[in-house]
Amino acid sequence: MITVGIDVGSITTKAAVIKDGKLISDKVTPTGYNAQGAGVKIYETIIAELGLKASAVDKIISTGYGRNSVTFAHKTVTEITCHAVGAHFLNADVRSIIDIGGQDSKAIVLDENGGVKDFAMNDKCAAGTGRFLEVMARALEIDINDFGGVSLKADAPSKISSLCTVFAESEVISLISKGEKRENIIAGIHESIASRVVAMAGRIGLSAPMMMTGGVAKNKGVVGALEKKTGFRIEVSEKAQVTGAIGAALIASFQS
Repeated sequence: MITVGIDVGSITTKAAVIKDGKLISDKVTPTGYNAQGAGVKIYETIIAELGLKASAVDKIISTGYGRNSVTFAHKTVTEITCHAVGAHFLNADVRSIIDIGGQDSKAIVLDENGGVKDFAMNDKCAAGTGRFLEVMARALEIDINDFGGVSLKADAPSKISSLCTVFAESEVISLISKGEKRENIIAGIHESIASRVVAMAGRIGLSAPMMMTGGVAKNKGVVGALEKKTGFRIEVSEKAQVTGAIGAALIASFQS
């Protein structure tokens, strides 16, 4: 049995292919302005790379911000459920997840079977998300992919008090004009994100073992700030960014 999960996010679109319970391929591509086109492109590309015809795929499930744009999917499933299933597949011991994506952040508590016991979500404000980091990267004129490494050089993280992205950007610009070290500003941004996410997660009570999923999990500075705030070691799988797509493909295999 072959199933495909497609996770259309606001910044990137991910796909995963499960064959007989095993992950055989995954892929990430920018979503761009056309979410529907991104879903089609990544699906066609990943099955072509595997040498598969569309007729060989038993079921497709889509998830994420743009899941309804994947019109060829057999079903849509929320990213909360998909990240839970995907994280459980990667490590069955995980009991809580922090997922920071392009335009929202989520905290999820799991049961021993990978089911969702409770969750909290910020989808009303860009603060504490990948978009927030993108705005800050532009203000600091630094590649967002370098944020994590640069922040680890900080000796005194700057204080970023604003919870609003627009006001936080103004704070950052002010700090730049005062000659504040770039690494301290970035570390301060990471601590600001961690504080916001942990405050949200506090409503549901996170517990160890903990995993971080989503694209922002690649940022070691954010992971470190979250570990400091939660007091837990946070596992980051090499498949962190595609966890939702993996979960969607697994769910498709359960339901076929």
